[in-house]
Amino acid sequence: MSEDTIALLKENVIQGRKTKDDEGIDEDMTGTPAVLELTQLALDKKIPLETIITHGLTAGMQVVGDKFSAKEYFIPDMLASAEAVGEAMELLKPYLEASDVETKGKFIIATVKGDIHDIGKNIVAILLRGAGYEVNDLGIDVSAEKIVGVVREDKPDFLGLSALLTTTMIGMGEIIETLKENGLRDKVKVLIGGAAVSDEYAKEIGADSYCVDGFDAIKVLDAFEEARA
Repeated sequence: MSEDTIALLKENVIQGRKTKDDEGIDEDMTGTPAVLELTQLALDKKIPLETIITHGLTAGMQVVGDKFSAKEYFIPDMLASAEAVGEAMELLKPYLEASDVETKGKFIIATVKGDIHDIGKNIVAILLRGAGYEVNDLGIDVSAEKIVGVVREDKPDFLGLSALLTTTMIGMGEIIETLKENGLRDKVKVLIGGAAVSDEYAKEIGADSYCVDGFDAIKVLDAFEEARA
């Protein structure tokens, strides 16, 4: 049954099992099909891509997000699930490109110039891919000029900026000013995140939103989508 495959896929995302060799967070499930095997099985059964992503991968990550917020899960648990979903999305990528399934939007993400921290950014990128966004990760220590150039060329719907240090977060404001100078500010929603920043700082520099973490970013993006509908 297709429903059984999707339910198993969701549960294995929650368990953070990427392949059949993984144990699972709550119990030893070694040897049973995990996220990658179940994603392939779903493809073989010709289950719609939207069902695989929405009811399997994304639904599983929503539970993981709830558990993380409730402090039932910790960062290693969340990372295991996020990485499993990220690899499943890579498996689905050629099928998505060949289909008429639309992504929720194009998202560029980067850690600003002078900052080489990327764990939080990487988690956000994985979660966004799992939620159905097309993500272009520019990496760490990225200059305002490069970011604005990519915005001009790729025309993304969203731009995510990360900074861990108070000494580098000023780069976020510079990027927003450079977007304004190039007539691009009104064409992209700017989200900021990282240990150094806050909701108050987002308002100060004119960003559209501050996101606590990847799960919060998805909620913010969903709110944007609802407002646009």
